[in-house]
Amino acid sequence: MSIHPFFIGAGIVAALAAVFDWKTGEIPNWVTLPALLIAPFAHAARQAAAHQTGEEALWEAGYSLGGALVCAIVPMILYRQSAIGGGDLKLLAALGAILQPSLGVEAQMYGFFAATILAPARLAYEGKLLSTLKNSFALGMNWFVPKSRQASVDATTMSWFRLGPAIFFGVVFTAYLHWT
Repeated sequence: MSIHPFFIGAGIVAALAAVFDWKTGEIPNWVTLPALLIAPFAHAARQAAAHQTGEEALWEAGYSLGGALVCAIVPMILYRQSAIGGGDLKLLAALGAILQPSLGVEAQMYGFFAATILAPARLAYEGKLLSTLKNSFALGMNWFVPKSRQASVDATTMSWFRLGPAIFFGVVFTAYLHWT
């Protein structure tokens, strides 16, 4: 049973999302939601085409839904903290549905690793790295001090990073590692 079509599908979804995120700062719903909805049926159809039982096809669809849920846990926490956008959350859930839990989490992990390299490089290029580190440190310290002594950070000094290209890298790297 080849996973290659799902790697290709995930790559297309991630590439479209990366382009839109890079150019507009938003990932459209028409990129993520169809992938999220179609993936469980595609996994079930793959099993049916391989002459597997209906029960096995349902398990594959269930793994796909599980992948969407598992891959949405950390992004949901980040979204609630305003650390990522809703498009990033939906993209990671859709990729979890396409790649199922283990490969979806792996692609997500590599995407976050790529972001940890790309974000500081971009901030340094724009001359914002030191001020962003200062803001991050202040926000982190706010967890440990009383509300009356918490540092305030001006919203205009906050930096926003487009995660779509890093997620695309994570998908491509995962496909590269598992392409046999």
